[in-house]
Amino acid sequence: MAPNDSSYVRSHSSIAGKHVNVGMMTSGGLAPCLSSSVAQLSKYWIEALAQGKISGLTLRMYVDGYSGILTGHSFVVPESEWEGMDKLNFLGGSPIGNSRVKLTNLADCEKRGFIKAGENPLEVASQQLLKDEIHVLHTIGGDDTNTQAAVLSKYLMDEHNGSVIVIGMPKTIDNDVIPIAQTFGADTAANQGAIFFQNVVNESTASPRMLVLHEVMGRDCGYLTAKTAQYYRDILSKQNLASSIFPSNQSSRDIHAIWIPELKLDLIAEGARLKKVMDENGCVNVFFGEGTGVEEIVRDMESNGEEVPRDAFGHVTLNKINPGQYFSKRLANYVNAEKTIVQKSGYFARSAAANEFDRNLIGECAKVGVASAIEGVSGCMGQDEEKEGLPIRPIEFERVKGGKAFDLKQEWFQIMLKEIGQI
Repeated sequence: MAPNDSSYVRSHSSIAGKHVNVGMMTSGGLAPCLSSSVAQLSKYWIEALAQGKISGLTLRMYVDGYSGILTGHSFVVPESEWEGMDKLNFLGGSPIGNSRVKLTNLADCEKRGFIKAGENPLEVASQQLLKDEIHVLHTIGGDDTNTQAAVLSKYLMDEHNGSVIVIGMPKTIDNDVIPIAQTFGADTAANQGAIFFQNVVNESTASPRMLVLHEVMGRDCGYLTAKTAQYYRDILSKQNLASSIFPSNQSSRDIHAIWIPELKLDLIAEGARLKKVMDENGCVNVFFGEGTGVEEIVRDMESNGEEVPRDAFGHVTLNKINPGQYFSKRLANYVNAEKTIVQKSGYFARSAAANEFDRNLIGECAKVGVASAIEGVSGCMGQDEEKEGLPIRPIEFERVKGGKAFDLKQEWFQIMLKEIGQI
């Protein structure tokens, strides 16, 4: 059960002992946790029914995130299928589909056919939830998904007497949601990115003076790049390389630079440093977060009169401005590379099934989330960094937002930068 203390605000009446209609949706980009979240939320609702905490249960899945709620595209999981839901713990992607939809962006919702002209997406979503007689809605997504959940929860409270309890499940491989200590999928994605580079690094032997750029996802936060680098170097330290006399050795296979948005990047100075690495090792391996240098790239595009592509949330569409190409052209010249490749681990990493660490975290949050819903408490599940000492709790939606920066002062990160010669 959720702790009964002053840190909780009961926003709805308890639904204990009642038949509960539960809705679930996954939204935003993929992360290695979506399927497991559906599985474990279902598990704890089924347990609540078996333990007599509720008298009945309907599990309804909305297809393709908020678009499914707006269009009424959903299905009910028959009781005969409940026993097999546990298998979703070991499935990547989302079993019910994702989309990027901003409920407060009326023009985009209308343009994409989710609402009719003059309609309010929040009201359309609310009416669909009321029509489906939903008591609890689980929003499984990152900061954009859960900030929209906050808006929807408030709208339901103000306009429809708080008729739906909203429980957020915070997923994002960026681990950049305030004030949540650890988001679902980030640890798995870092592990998978390291596995990806374990093969890619072999390209450094394919040509003399080889420059390998590993582009890691992370718009504003360097967590995933840093953690992926740490996991890769851990893999490398355990490899039994034949002998240091071979040109391809521990040093040539190591990471030689880590660039993330939080670190100031002087590309000319880095180029001079890495030129020495190239001369010594015959190759250079760089890990960089895709959000590194974006401001500079955008300035260049705007000064040239080019349109900067953005999504429905106003974010720069990173795959269209191509930071990897920008860096590869410039750095290749600085280090006198004969061949340059840019490899992106993002889709590989984010599409994986959740690892044990993430499955455990998801399970803890799902258990508290179901208990909180039964008590009538809305919020986004997680360990609250701003309330030290408290366990996982339903964090107030109005406090949830994106943009949490990676803490550069962490000892493990500073040690890694020193070991690779970056500081």
